Amino acid sequence: MLHSRRGLLATAGASVTLASLPMGWAMSRPATAAASSPAPASAPAPAAEPGSAPFQVPLLVQSPLRPRRRAGVDHYELTTAETDATLLPGATTRIRSFNGTIAPLIVARRGRPVVIEQVNRLPVPFAMHLHGGHVPADSDGHPRDQLEPGRSRIFRYPNTQQASTMWLHDHSHHDHAENVYRGLAASYVLTDEFEDGLPLPKGRYDVTLQLRDAAFAADGSLVYDPDGFRRRPEYLVNGRPRPYFEVAARKYRLRLLNTSNERFFLLGLRGEGEIVQISSDGGLLPSPVPAATPGLWPAERSEVVVDFSRYPIGSQVVLENLAALPGEAPEVMRFDVVREADDPSRIPDRLRPVHDQGEAALEREVVLRFDPATGRHLINGQAFDMDRTDFRPRLGQTEIWKITNADTAFGIPHSLHIHLNHFTVVDRGGRPPAPAEAGLKDTVAVLAGETVRIKIKFTDYSGQFMYHCHLLQHQMMGMMGQMEITG
Repeated sequence: MLHSRRGLLATAGASVTLASLPMGWAMSRPATAAASSPAPASAPAPAAEPGSAPFQVPLLVQSPLRPRRRAGVDHYELTTAETDATLLPGATTRIRSFNGTIAPLIVARRGRPVVIEQVNRLPVPFAMHLHGGHVPADSDGHPRDQLEPGRSRIFRYPNTQQASTMWLHDHSHHDHAENVYRGLAASYVLTDEFEDGLPLPKGRYDVTLQLRDAAFAADGSLVYDPDGFRRRPEYLVNGRPRPYFEVAARKYRLRLLNTSNERFFLLGLRGEGEIVQISSDGGLLPSPVPAATPGLWPAERSEVVVDFSRYPIGSQVVLENLAALPGEAPEVMRFDVVREADDPSRIPDRLRPVHDQGEAALEREVVLRFDPATGRHLINGQAFDMDRTDFRPRLGQTEIWKITNADTAFGIPHSLHIHLNHFTVVDRGGRPPAPAEAGLKDTVAVLAGETVRIKIKFTDYSGQFMYHCHLLQHQMMGMMGQMEITG
């Protein structure tokens, strides 16, 4: 689907609101907000007024899907199809989902491969991509490999990388933005022995939270407007509108995933609550980041620890989006502290070291820019062409990518995602990365007029892989490149 130039220019102008937020906010700063307010009335919010009455429904905490296990491999079947689901109280919403479930969860183990047979029952093409996965090219979900309706494909994920929180989503050529918006997002948590040995919260106290925004019609149906990111006032957590979650008075590990098309979240606890960030896209940080307000651009992940023992039983702790757009309700969800619990967990002073990838053999320029003359979003002056190869990295060779957002006229933010390998941030505007960007990343936000340098080394798998802006409408309008990785 192509957008009108008028719609794109309106979107560009509205992006100034987000671009004006300093990146330091997304790293570490105390959360300041009004004191916690009492719970709202228990009457369900009418579907015609999304966001008007938060905390009416409980959080959906997904149990991991159960694989068939044989010969050291976990086997799954994931069917993409349309189904009816209850998202808003008292309403039925048509969504697109994996196996008829909103926000499903796969838990995998490092060293134990996963094989997924993906069956497409949608009326549109679908190409499954494991975002953050170190996988062969034929399992990466290249749009050239998209599945037409009624077709199936086998995906093989070796799971050789370190533990991290990833997610599955569509990467088809023209339908990916709407497929993701209508619900096609699955969490993929990879665990390993190193993390097992740390005293972080585990089991029922390790919870995955998919965050996104949405717009609903009066009948409860999702409204998809490609140019309408300013008009998506409802926040969904695991598919539920601004839910409440009953917690024990102890520490929880919360795995935060931003599965929105364009929404930026800057998260903080109302009042004096503290969030400690322990992880980013590619796994644990070298050290925890206290007093954090995690900033999540689309597709980014952040794992945090919140200690609810600081609150008396009966407390209601509200998680807010400090970057809510004007006129929006900031509440994302509420934690209700309802019981005591033993807590053997703690946050170590040191988490996981990040190994240097060596001296770079070359530096690449990546310039991100919106072209108002054509209404396209471009990388190095070009829109995506599936028959063109833009970069030819070599396996095992370390590179620096200098990423510049040249959209100063419109103030448009961008967020670059690179497939196959994680990278480290070398500097942002010539300054060393903040502590929350000191770990492994696969998606990096670059605000208007900003330059970020990253270091990356592609390993193990040759073939065609993508890099692109993960504000999905930007990607739809051409902001994607293709690289051929050679041995």
